[in-house]
Amino acid sequence: MTSEPPSPAPTLQDIWTTLRATTPARIGLGRVGNTLPLADVLDFQLAHARARDAVHAPLDADALAADLAPLPVVQVCSDAPDRPTYLRRPDLGRTLSKASFSALPPAGDGCDVLFVIGDGLSATGVQSGAAALVRACIAELHGLSIGPVIIAWQARVALGDPLGEALRARVVVVVIGERPGLSVADSLGLYLTYGPRPGRADSERNCISNIHAAGGLSPAAAAALLGRLLRESLRLGLSGVDLKDDAALLLAGPGTASAYTPIEETPSR
Repeated sequence: MTSEPPSPAPTLQDIWTTLRATTPARIGLGRVGNTLPLADVLDFQLAHARARDAVHAPLDADALAADLAPLPVVQVCSDAPDRPTYLRRPDLGRTLSKASFSALPPAGDGCDVLFVIGDGLSATGVQSGAAALVRACIAELHGLSIGPVIIAWQARVALGDPLGEALRARVVVVVIGERPGLSVADSLGLYLTYGPRPGRADSERNCISNIHAAGGLSPAAAAALLGRLLRESLRLGLSGVDLKDDAALLLAGPGTASAYTPIEETPSR
């Protein structure tokens, strides 16, 4: 009886190929002489160009409003008059312009949830994905009153605070374009704040990030997570670091505290 010959040992290229399949990071690219292979150089330059375009591209608010129809939509601007100012002065992106404040609809009895869509640092991501994400979120919020969807130009996360206060929202949810990287340029984030008002700290918000089609969190999964967090926020009357998503722990059962992963805020935008 003859034994089969041993399998050949994996080559260095085999190892890097396996590792590259597990991450979008640029690893094991090899080299040609003293530089990277041309294809990898060109891929890097393309990713960098897409990231720059995402930051500087203008948001087409009218097209986004059409994508949201028949939901009621209100368009506003921050105190940043243009994109260069917005990038240099983050503080201006957190305050609402006087003209926009004056044009807000009457608050009436208020609402449970107000959605604010801000261009943030990736208008391309907002343009392509925000409408579907908001619709998925609203579908998870049966029984709650939803205010008009606010589309905000030159917006930072905290712009939701004066808008939520003005429209008497119990919770404001800011959908915003995240800072693009060299692997993803069109990612979205959701920021939930209970009792919105100017001066809220980042620690008083909850963030769901990395929402995009290319291997990130899907809109449906993000919406389901937001639904759980938002209902708990309304029940407890709080948000931020004191509000946790216990779904993983509940599914894992008792005695598995290590499975618990809180949702907390990312660095300020």
